[in-house]
Amino acid sequence: MRTDDKLDQMEEQRPTDRVRPPRMTRTRLWLLWGTLAVYLAIVVGVLATSWLVTFDWQVMFFRPYKQWPEIHAFLDYFVVLGQRGPTAVAVAAWLGWRCWRQRNLHPLLVLGASLLLLNITVGAAKIGMGRLGPHYATVVGSHEMGLGGDIFPSGHTANAVVTWGVLAYLATTSLRRRTLSVIAALGALGVGMTTVYLGTHWVSDVLLGWAAGLLVLLAMPWLEPAITWFEDRLMGILLRLWLRLRPDSLRGPLPAGSLAPGVSRQRLASDGEVLVRETISAGTGGRATSGHTPDSWPHHPSRPYSIRSERTPATPAGSRRPPHADRVPRTTPMSPTSGRGRNGSG
Repeated sequence: MRTDDKLDQMEEQRPTDRVRPPRMTRTRLWLLWGTLAVYLAIVVGVLATSWLVTFDWQVMFFRPYKQWPEIHAFLDYFVVLGQRGPTAVAVAAWLGWRCWRQRNLHPLLVLGASLLLLNITVGAAKIGMGRLGPHYATVVGSHEMGLGGDIFPSGHTANAVVTWGVLAYLATTSLRRRTLSVIAALGALGVGMTTVYLGTHWVSDVLLGWAAGLLVLLAMPWLEPAITWFEDRLMGILLRLWLRLRPDSLRGPLPAGSLAPGVSRQRLASDGEVLVRETISAGTGGRATSGHTPDSWPHHPSRPYSIRSERTPATPAGSRRPPHADRVPRTTPMSPTSGRGRNGSG
């Protein structure tokens, strides 16, 4: 097997954590439309001052934070799992390590796109409905809508669903995806109930926050083409910049991903010698070997350059061996004058 063929095979077998992202299947679409229906039903129920608003006031008058004061200190720290700043930093650090390992920016871009969509949708709903929280309620039994508040839906709950749910969305196996989905759901449930315990949200705020976060996660496959397009452009810019600033620092193959047209891919040996160089041709996406070769490469009339393992060693006089010199010589019996037989006996 040729050396370059072996390198291609090793590169194809190189382990990677990147898998195909979830697609917008029929089941996922049904879940999305069903969650959207629940979202609208909660909004209509609050605007109509239905039993849901009555239940909100009953829980507020119960004052859970006074019923179980011994767990108040713990829940003050636990609710941080729903705050956007700390959770985004923690998840971004983990996904940043995955980006370095996979040599692509897809995990971080998925996190950024999901948080951007969350801020737009939840932020618009908060400002548009303007509901006041339990601590600022003015009229008993009122839905407290349109009074300049920003409590409906619960941002803590929606952020917990999206931030921790992204880890399940990016999971590499179905078992990990199911396990992380359950963990994220339980964590978001705990964060939402903690805000109700602390008196910062109505129960309906938490229900709408769960629905809002789930809608963002279910809609993520629609954003995958835009994420891939942005990743290709950004990776092309970074690779061009790296090749321009540090042209001699590359060791091993470049990232196995989309390369911008005109970017060279090199494979280097441990001692720094270039084994294979190929260029992604513009427009077609095909590979073409580079015509420019350094002076240190061996030259042969049959092709622009050869692989290091195919060189023929030089003789002490500096000449090359004949083309068939590396074949195993045929064994011939020793002459009688040599004094030894084939088995070494005299």
